[in-house]
Amino acid sequence: MGIRTAGAVVTELFYLPGSYAEKAPADALSEKAAQQVLAYCADADFRFDLPLARLGSDFQRRVWDTICEISRGELRTYGELAKHLGSHPRAVGQACGANYFPLVIPCHRVTAAQGLGGFAGDDDQNGFTLGVKRWLLAHEGHQEYQWQQTTLL
Repeated sequence: MGIRTAGAVVTELFYLPGSYAEKAPADALSEKAAQQVLAYCADADFRFDLPLARLGSDFQRRVWDTICEISRGELRTYGELAKHLGSHPRAVGQACGANYFPLVIPCHRVTAAQGLGGFAGDDDQNGFTLGVKRWLLAHEGHQEYQWQQTTLL
């Protein structure tokens, strides 16, 4: 996981393929974020407590706040969130793809009505980001993804 900070806030978290070399944290906040990511990987019930930069549009923040209400082990569809927010599934999906803080804002808990759906605003050809989504869902106890659990991280 890549971690970017500026001053006293985390400005971005992002998934990195295993081919990236691990780097030492650049500052105390990066170290705290790295420790919390590892804590989540060890325990899916871990609750993040990081100072996050205030980013995104008002609508994106509304979507992200709603996503944060989804408990571990639960899933919502883009359509369900859209109905709750008085919006459209595609707009919700775009907000999920624009999420600066995956894991902390658990957009992996949002799926399509008929399957996994997209993830991280990326439709990469090698399936890396969808593999991450499968791993996260398996890590959080979704049985249909259990077979994928050991393939990442």
